[in-house]
Amino acid sequence: MKKTVTAIFALLALISLSACSPEPGTKAWCEKMKETPKADWSANEAGTFTKHCVLGNYKKDY
Repeated sequence: MKKTVTAIFALLALISLSACSPEPGTKAWCEKMKETPKADWSANEAGTFTKHCVLGNYKKDY
């Protein structure tokens, strides 16, 4: 019984953590990146931001 409760708790924690960040290139992601200090961006994030956020080619939120 104790293992089952632990497994269920672990599964719920994993599910709740995995759905927190928006997909790169979406409008929600662009808004999040605008609030993030640019020194914390990776080179890939900077390229994605330029392609989708600066140029206005947002990915669709599904």
